[in-house]
Amino acid sequence: MRTDLEELRDEAERFIYRCYQELGHTREDAQARLVAVLDEIEHTGIYMHTTEELEQGCKMAWRNSNRCIGRLFWDKLRVVDARHADTAGTVADALLTHIRAASNGGKIIPMITILPPDGPNGAPVRVWNHQLIRYAGYETMEGIVGDPASVELTKTAMSLGWQGQGTPYDVLPLIIQVQGQAPEWYPVPEEDIVEVRIEHPERPEFAELGMRWYGVPMIADMRLEIGGISYPAAPFNGWYMGTEIGARNLADTFRYNKLPAVAAALGLNTSSETTLWKDRALVELNVAVLYSFKKAGVSIVDHHTAAAQFALFEQREERAGRELTGDWVWLIPPVSPATTHIFHSSYRNEIVKPNFFYGDHSYKLDSEQAEAERMDREKQQPEGDHQPQTENSPMKCPFAH
Repeated sequence: MRTDLEELRDEAERFIYRCYQELGHTREDAQARLVAVLDEIEHTGIYMHTTEELEQGCKMAWRNSNRCIGRLFWDKLRVVDARHADTAGTVADALLTHIRAASNGGKIIPMITILPPDGPNGAPVRVWNHQLIRYAGYETMEGIVGDPASVELTKTAMSLGWQGQGTPYDVLPLIIQVQGQAPEWYPVPEEDIVEVRIEHPERPEFAELGMRWYGVPMIADMRLEIGGISYPAAPFNGWYMGTEIGARNLADTFRYNKLPAVAAALGLNTSSETTLWKDRALVELNVAVLYSFKKAGVSIVDHHTAAAQFALFEQREERAGRELTGDWVWLIPPVSPATTHIFHSSYRNEIVKPNFFYGDHSYKLDSEQAEAERMDREKQQPEGDHQPQTENSPMKCPFAH
């Protein structure tokens, strides 16, 4: 049976040779670097990527992401090395810097921030958020207010002491755990959040629905693996494809479920499925999303343009002599997929490293315990004796993991 160190040495060798070849270095340069890497693994059980290796590895991981339609711009990724961040405060600073820099006033910059890697003793940093900007979801007697996908994390955030306004569009705090210590939460300053109010170019009724969405999808719960080294906290972003918001986040019945309200605003006949009211509402909602983002000056792409960009990516990969991999089910857009070439194509869905992988969601296992302890604290604390927190101060969980 192969050991973890043998696997790491093999992964490192494959990555170093491929990385140095793509960067234009000689094989002798790669061999010399590999000798140093293997020696470091022998003595420490891990090795540290150089800045150049880290940057190229992150770009290769985006290029290898089978589910991403936006890979044409893989080599434009801005990589921020934050491997020095070793406290909740310094991690929060790095994440807030990412939010500000990537948002760029709406002119979104594809960006990734690399926090410390896993070591022999496990993950030094965990970011509990699914995305750095994400709306809360509250369970109420009348149903869920906000994003149903965020209910568990919202419960966890509240058990740590965070309180939202209870609206459908409350932005969750950043929840950070370092070195297995108690997690801490940090609010995202309102001025750093790019949000877009959804309106329609021709139907003013849309604005009355009060829909909005945040401008930048910053994924925070995927693990990045480069040359056998795992980065469990490496938040990254591109920009939205309109259908991600208009056909999924706002439209899915298990998310915001806005199609019935959109249909009512448009005066559509919803008495029968054969009127295709869902299809008509879906298209107009997507028209509204694209129109609103462009009016607000926030980067976004429609699914037809994204598919055309993916075709160009396919051509460039072929010229580079790399076999393109892809997950067809994820690559086709959720609106009018048959109008794109992707629908009529096939792809080999093989995982090539470097790449991103789904992380764990162990905070869900903690939420019931955290809620119980919160209730115990409230029972012990006299009514009206709650201490306010300053906007920038983190709230610490009363229990350690």
